[in-house]
Amino acid sequence: MPARPAVRLDARDSASFIDDDEFFGRQVARRSELPDPSAMLHSLAHCVVEVMAGARDLEQLARWVTDDVYRTLSKRVVLANRARRIKGLSPQRPSFRIGRVVVTEPADGIVEAVVLVHQPHRVRSIAIRLEGLDQRWRASAIAVL
Repeated sequence: MPARPAVRLDARDSASFIDDDEFFGRQVARRSELPDPSAMLHSLAHCVVEVMAGARDLEQLARWVTDDVYRTLSKRVVLANRARRIKGLSPQRPSFRIGRVVVTEPADGIVEAVVLVHQPHRVRSIAIRLEGLDQRWRASAIAVL
């Protein structure tokens, strides 16, 4: 498949070309242009736990995560559903509370965090990487440990 032609911004200057993806693709946002990530981290961790338990539909997270994260979570949901079916369990709303959130900012517009999730018999951690795209946070990596 041939590459897309570049768009000429100024017809008088042959050196001023910009690629379509650069102009119309996702725009990286600076940290100063983004809201505080703590509310997003709490909500995302809460939703991920409920999705894994089968109490929430994965589609509800689609707008907050990248395509790769969505595919990875989809595979985990299928495995969790299969395990529940084998054990003869039905999906139930889990009992848990969100604990400590440790946040670091390795670069401008990027947040990496670990969210502790306290359940009755265990404590889990969820590692989340948020990237600022188009003036809002999007999760580019989620790992449930």
